[in-house]
Amino acid sequence: MYTISEISRLTETTAHTIRYYEKEGLLFPTRTKSGVRRYDETQLTWLRFVLRLRATHMPIDQIREYVELFLASSETHDTSLERLRLLEAHQQNVRAQLAELIRTEQMITDKISVYQQLHPLVKETF
Repeated sequence: MYTISEISRLTETTAHTIRYYEKEGLLFPTRTKSGVRRYDETQLTWLRFVLRLRATHMPIDQIREYVELFLASSETHDTSLERLRLLEAHQQNVRAQLAELIRTEQMITDKISVYQQLHPLVKETF
């Protein structure tokens, strides 16, 4: 079991962010009798997944929808198709972001080339 400070260190995020995700219904740590949050390996893995989704700009509301679908799933009520569709839609958004980043990187490369031609004696800095 991990404390919030240990989870914070392991995921390279702040305790404030972790508490926020809990408040938003994305994390569900257990608590000791004195109220201290405790996280196990499953919760650590889940937090890493949430952080990756956030890194790709998935809105909190969509992550919450995924969590709600996951929690609602049972032997008699399978929500895996809805979760699949949600992730597929997000994957399309990520691919669009990647395409935009590639176009932006090319524009920056072109601009650098122009400046390097203006200043041929200046060496690359990276």
